[in-house]
Amino acid sequence: MASEDEAASIEERLKSSLWYSIGQFVDEECLQHNLNATPQFIGALTEMVYTQISNTSRDLETFAKHAGRKVVNTDDVMLLSRRNEGLETVLRQALEDIRAKEGRTGEKKRREKFATEGKGKTKR
Repeated sequence: MASEDEAASIEERLKSSLWYSIGQFVDEECLQHNLNATPQFIGALTEMVYTQISNTSRDLETFAKHAGRKVVNTDDVMLLSRRNEGLETVLRQALEDIRAKEGRTGEKKRREKFATEGKGKTKR
């Protein structure tokens, strides 16, 4: 029972921090655009964002487990972004930039070759 209470407390603290951050962002945007946002709007937006984060984290964990790993990596994130071409493009470019800075451009080419081999019809 204590671990359930502790988990609930952690979740409430996370939601509270998220609510504060979203509230700050919404307030800044409202000031810039001469708009108003109600506390109910900020609360609803916070719940929606929290739910999206929860779903995303569960999906990433599932992808990693399916691949036989205990740690989420960039492959999992790219798999998650597969249905959003704009996001996938931005993430792929950011990943290429990071790898270039680290001097790991060969890894990118190997992964691209692997990714393209799996597409299309299977040869029989």
